[in-house]
Amino acid sequence: QEKSCHLSAALLGEDSEISQDQLYELLKYAALGKCHNAAQPSWCHIYHQSHLAGVVVVVLHEMSQLHFYRFYLQFKHLRKMFRHRFTLAPSTNFPVSLYGEGTNLKPQNTPQGVTSTSSECITKSSDLQCDPIIQRYGGKKKGLTSYTLTLEEQKENDYPIEGSPGCQGYISTECDQQRTDSSPLFGLDCEMCLTAKGNEVTRVSLVDARGQCLLNELVKPESTVLNYRTRFSGITRKMLLPVKTRLSDIQTRLKKMLPHDAVLVGHSLNSDLQALEMIHPSVIDTSLLFARNEGRRFKLKFLAKAVLGKEIQCEQRLGHDPTEDARAALELAQFFIEQGPTKVAELNLEMLLTAEKLAEVSQNKAVLQPQGCGFQEQLNEPPPLSKPCFLDCLQVTGQKPLLLGRQGLDSSGLCQSNLSTSNKQILQRALEGVPLSKFSIIQFSLGPEYLASHLHAGLYEKVRSKLTDMLTIYAGPFEENFCMKTVKKEFGRCGPIQSLTVVTETFQPYVCIQYEVLEAAQLAVESLNGAEVAGSCIKVQRPVTAAMLDCNVLIKELELDVENEGVIYVAGLKKSITETDLQEEFSQLKDLETLFLPKDLQSGKHRNCCFLKFQKSQSAVDALEAINGWTMKGSELRSRNALAPGHLWRWIWQMNHNGKQGKHIFYEKMEQLSDCEQDLRKKVKKLDHHIKKLYRSLQNNTLCVVLFPGVNSTHGSQSGLGLMGIKDDEGRSAC
Repeated sequence: QEKSCHLSAALLGEDSEISQDQLYELLKYAALGKCHNAAQPSWCHIYHQSHLAGVVVVVLHEMSQLHFYRFYLQFKHLRKMFRHRFTLAPSTNFPVSLYGEGTNLKPQNTPQGVTSTSSECITKSSDLQCDPIIQRYGGKKKGLTSYTLTLEEQKENDYPIEGSPGCQGYISTECDQQRTDSSPLFGLDCEMCLTAKGNEVTRVSLVDARGQCLLNELVKPESTVLNYRTRFSGITRKMLLPVKTRLSDIQTRLKKMLPHDAVLVGHSLNSDLQALEMIHPSVIDTSLLFARNEGRRFKLKFLAKAVLGKEIQCEQRLGHDPTEDARAALELAQFFIEQGPTKVAELNLEMLLTAEKLAEVSQNKAVLQPQGCGFQEQLNEPPPLSKPCFLDCLQVTGQKPLLLGRQGLDSSGLCQSNLSTSNKQILQRALEGVPLSKFSIIQFSLGPEYLASHLHAGLYEKVRSKLTDMLTIYAGPFEENFCMKTVKKEFGRCGPIQSLTVVTETFQPYVCIQYEVLEAAQLAVESLNGAEVAGSCIKVQRPVTAAMLDCNVLIKELELDVENEGVIYVAGLKKSITETDLQEEFSQLKDLETLFLPKDLQSGKHRNCCFLKFQKSQSAVDALEAINGWTMKGSELRSRNALAPGHLWRWIWQMNHNGKQGKHIFYEKMEQLSDCEQDLRKKVKKLDHHIKKLYRSLQNNTLCVVLFPGVNSTHGSQSGLGLMGIKDDEGRSAC
């Protein structure tokens, strides 16, 4: 059964702002696995990366986090499809930061947006004909029987054969040669030591076609051991002292375990069979399968890394693990059979091996360079290499990236379609091309008329203004000589207050309170409207403006946002409380996963609220019931469902503290924005529909990342936004 890939990322508060390098780290690992020094990203974790069906990156050119939350209701599908969201630091050259510098990919104007020109294809085709793998097996896919060694090949490569000199007394597995393309594969590997007799087995491992270990046994040699070869075998004298198993026991067990049509797979399997003193007619030798010129052979360690993306035979570990080696050889054979000779030849293993050796030489030179020497040589050295482009690495390994977008949007060579291409045409090409590619970057745009910097400024002010209104509540009426301290204390229990002022234009006094978080303002409206505060029965409401008419709809949608699933807001904490105190207090809550205690970004002091994230939604519901009315260190707690996704804490705080920048400055810009905003909403809804259609077409286990790159220019910068997830059977992103 196919393993399901999934993604985990704890993105709350300050940890939820991701740099361009961290994004590059994620995409490189997702695309390459452990090949080319790719490693698990530090800020999230991809489980079963080798089972990813593909990686699709959707770039929304010149759009920022600002666009997503200004048109939050219009992005109806996008905000529901992905479980993980993060703020993205803006970059001056986003395409380069996305896939690395020095890319050799060139833009093409082919109808399908394919990634190679016809002349390149001819050259590549002629190069492949010279590849020893193609010369040996041809280019077409074949069944496993085409890759088993013939009797002549076994003789040439010193395999034990019935009746051959030196094979007297060898035991036959008694399997016949009636193998078929559906015969079962078994991976076999042995570790040997040097004895008075020669090479003798000290450990045997056998794995089945699913990689499950069937046999992993230490074996006591018959003769006196001269060299345990511990560095390679991992075997020591102490390990073998209690062992009773002999070679004859292993031979008997292998005969019983292997079915009559079993095909054994191993790397230089002749050595293993010679040490086992066994004869088996059907073998696939991966050291010969991945053919090279002049009789040379690739090492198993190299093939595992280059082809499978797996690190084996690590230097930190004492000796080889025969089960790991048996499994690696088996998976290499399975890869070869499933992909076919052409795909394997396209990996260009010779080039990868050369690159690896050059890297090792370079590293050794750096290590051996004496301190204080070679100063003049350093002056004459060429400048350091630019950041490698993993799209080039993909091409070297035979994977063809698909890059689609509009020309003229950047100077990176990212885009492949002509200037008149619309989002609809790009979508159509993506629907055709994405299923054929392991890595795709699809770039959509609202169009140049909506990318002017003055529109960005107007958009920022509109979002900031609406956010301020949503953080603000009016409470009253109060008596003339009401106690402001009592009011501040009561409303402060709902969350951190940014400002509190008395409204004197009314017949009776009202109080205007601006909070630092949306949840606090909503909690005040829900819990204090109609309550008695400072001796008066008061009404609590938000400002009534044209922009606030859809506030209740927006609050409801925010509450249902997948990013807020299982997250609750807790207020009323004492400012002296620490994160350790909270961990202890809330330890009894079931399925608590993460706790985030916000800080004032200027003073660094904790606010009087926190966010709790639970593994299950029902556990969050139960926690809400338990916490409301809960007293902690003499302070009564209040809680509700979270409204603002965790990555927004810093952004909201910054917008809230920037203050109004003078409405007269933005008046003209906001007027221009209002003229085109209705049309902009329609464009965003269409864009949202395009992304939904593309996402639904993806295979299960596809990692999809949607990026609002942000803006970084002389006119100011705006943070970007990322949404990501791995598509599951239900058509939404898996955790």
